[in-house]
Amino acid sequence: MSHLKKTLFLLFLLLSVVEFSSAQEIILGKYRFGEGLYFTGKDDNYQIKVSGYLQPNVESKKYLDTDDATLYNRFRMRRARFEITGEAKKEKISYQLELDLTGGGEGADAIGGLVYDAWIGYNISKRTKITFGQKSTPTDNRELGMSSGTLQLADRSPVSAAFASVREFGLFFETRYKITRKSILLPALAITNGDGINVTDKDHGGLKYGGRIDYLPFGQFSNLGQYRQADLMRESTPKFVIGAHYSYNVGISDRRGSQSGTILYLDKDNNELLPDYVKYGVDFLFKYNGFSLLGEYVNASARVPGDITQRVRTDGSTSTNFDVNGLRDVENYIKGRMMVGEGYNIQGGYVFKNLFSIDARVSYLKPESYSFLNNPTFYNRSNYYTLGISKYISKGYGAKIQLDCTYINAKDGSNDLNGNPIKGNEFVTRLVTTIAF
Repeated sequence: MSHLKKTLFLLFLLLSVVEFSSAQEIILGKYRFGEGLYFTGKDDNYQIKVSGYLQPNVESKKYLDTDDATLYNRFRMRRARFEITGEAKKEKISYQLELDLTGGGEGADAIGGLVYDAWIGYNISKRTKITFGQKSTPTDNRELGMSSGTLQLADRSPVSAAFASVREFGLFFETRYKITRKSILLPALAITNGDGINVTDKDHGGLKYGGRIDYLPFGQFSNLGQYRQADLMRESTPKFVIGAHYSYNVGISDRRGSQSGTILYLDKDNNELLPDYVKYGVDFLFKYNGFSLLGEYVNASARVPGDITQRVRTDGSTSTNFDVNGLRDVENYIKGRMMVGEGYNIQGGYVFKNLFSIDARVSYLKPESYSFLNNPTFYNRSNYYTLGISKYISKGYGAKIQLDCTYINAKDGSNDLNGNPIKGNEFVTRLVTTIAF
């Protein structure tokens, strides 16, 4: 199925739900800047939300302790999103369609294509829901469950960029249990394609199996605060969530299971044979009276089949060359092309009553001995220190301006963007403006 046909098919499914559920008079709800337009039926059975945001971005990079005095500047539309979310209460149906108008994003959002979210959900009971389609996966670290329009710094962390699959197509199951009067347990399971999203050609490898469990000892956060970073609501009582996630991806065909068919291997009979990708992590979020603290740890490893004998080049030809440091080493050659290793991210900030915030982040990446995280041009950096300041135009996410600066430790053997060796570290400044409706 071509990309256009798949997009039209998903649109048809969602519009069919709208038609099925909306044979009633529609009323526009009270508008809150940045929270989208809400429409409801007269009997309050049918609800729909239309929202979106733009993020123009400027980035400047400087290599330190070198003879290169150049500032590498970049101007771009970082994100442009449009989203429709709806619910039919009597029919127990919900759905969402999110489009990216920039062409697919970059970094932790680099998943390609027009369609980001496209799913239909069914509420089995008041506390249990099953969803089929394309959406963010619960098997990523906590930051990936937060909208990119609500980040407290200009961009996601290096840990998210290194290990996240972002969105996937499959079957998702989520439920909730009330443990005490306030505490809540939130389990979630997912069976997905394991190749990211917008897979329109051959589906390589097997399925991906995983899940997440979250525990909220003090109850729900205010105004979806569990899924947003800064404490703009200034929680009047402490709110805390801690969770763990795990996934096993059977046969990935890229570096981390976020794309399909970019890295392929064969056995001696020319049958496709791919490595498995295992990922787990723990994370938490705390908020109270304007202060927020987010912590995450992720570990990713590979399981390489011993029967791999060939690799497929980008032009479709094959090679039996798996040399590592002058010796044939199939397992470590393959791991050297994958995002394997571990990392942690801890960030916090405080939102003042005048809607200025000061935020900071420390991120650390520790690759395995053989990992693409050792790539001298794109990675081979261990420590990232970020300090940022934000101004929220209103008490919400309707408009904000964010400036942050990151100091990056580059290891020996690192290169600049042009592949030239560098002797020192890096300094990156980002400015981003968010406008939502």
